[in-house]
Amino acid sequence: MSIDEAVQKMTDLIKAACASAEIKSAKMSDEEARLSVYAPAGDMQKIKDATFMPAMDLLNKDGMDVQVFVYDKDAPPLKG
Repeated sequence: MSIDEAVQKMTDLIKAACASAEIKSAKMSDEEARLSVYAPAGDMQKIKDATFMPAMDLLNKDGMDVQVFVYDKDAPPLKG
């Protein structure tokens, strides 16, 4: 499995859990990617639950490290 296929698999799982989620992906290497997911607060746990074990399986079985970070899309941006 390629990192692009792994990202697509995770994207499909996220969209199944929350169709309105906005997903930004960043490919770090041929084996690692980060998905930043912006979703309504009420859907955040559903996304985390839907992606946790598949992400572990991708890492353990395919060597693909796809990290999923879920954020409340309605929260004000942090100032700093």
